[in-house]
Amino acid sequence: MVCHGGRSVDQGRPPRRARRSGLRRREYDEDDVRIRPGRSSRPRTRRQPSHDDAVEAMVIAVDRGRYTCDLDGRTIVAVRARALGRRGVVVGDQVRLVGDVSGRTDALARIVRIAERSSVLTRTADDDESAVEGRQERVVVANAGQLVIVSSLVDPPPRTGFIDRCLVAAYDAEIDPLLCLTKADLASAGPVLDYYAELDLPHVLCQPDEPLTALRAALADRVSVLIGHSGVGKSTLVNRLIPDADRAVGAVSAIGKGRHTSTSVVAMPLPSGHGWIIDTPGIRSFGLAHVSADSLLHGFPDLVESSTTCPPSCDHAGGSWPADGDASSGEPGAGRVATTCGLD
Repeated sequence: MVCHGGRSVDQGRPPRRARRSGLRRREYDEDDVRIRPGRSSRPRTRRQPSHDDAVEAMVIAVDRGRYTCDLDGRTIVAVRARALGRRGVVVGDQVRLVGDVSGRTDALARIVRIAERSSVLTRTADDDESAVEGRQERVVVANAGQLVIVSSLVDPPPRTGFIDRCLVAAYDAEIDPLLCLTKADLASAGPVLDYYAELDLPHVLCQPDEPLTALRAALADRVSVLIGHSGVGKSTLVNRLIPDADRAVGAVSAIGKGRHTSTSVVAMPLPSGHGWIIDTPGIRSFGLAHVSADSLLHGFPDLVESSTTCPPSCDHAGGSWPADGDASSGEPGAGRVATTCGLD
């Protein structure tokens, strides 16, 4: 070792930089790598809890990440567990709950499982400005067995194009349709019933001064969804069926369009305890871009004969078929062909 200016220099060892370059020139092996044990080396997989103590309930309302559920007549508010991912929860879903299911106002349970759905009623978002094939499907309700299409006979007049679309959605979801005609004391139901005569569509007539015997019988022991335009009397029907429902009722404007009085989807048990009705907000359109033409023809047998003569990629809406279905035109098949060609 030689001292230079007070510093000792080891002449037998190469400089530090040279030692580093020498290490780079040779290959690394496992002896050069050390693994420091720590949290990063622990396995990332975690055993999911079985939730054997979870209880089954039905979702009856959804509001900003809070899910109101019915558990044997007890109202439970819950949130969705993170383990469910992006899977949505809608009214009508049968779910499994854990946590505080006492029903207290300050209690909060967790939805940990969603049962397989027996049916799913969907519609294409009509406020989506993207192309028809790219529009988003929205699940309206789950596990419904009957779709009650509420239409008034006057003020506003029946719109068969809207009824046709609801029928298509019901047939596509394998849900039984029921046509409910309100304000039967003000106009005849004959033209509308003649329009759908070939479909053998079940129907009920409702008047304000008569009991809802036929409608109650059709709703018994079933989960039924009520859908219709604003102003057709849907909320009035709900209040008559369930006196404590307190659904808002609105008036019809001079142009025949009602106000949106019901603002959310809500499931309510019938007073008899046998059956549920799910009330939906009044809507002006029912998008069907998600429904194929084959599914539609399966539901409308009176269109099969007309469709056999169609050339490839035909567009009836731009040809001789009427643009809108009209119960007074006497051409129900033609009106439904127009509806078929406008599935958006």
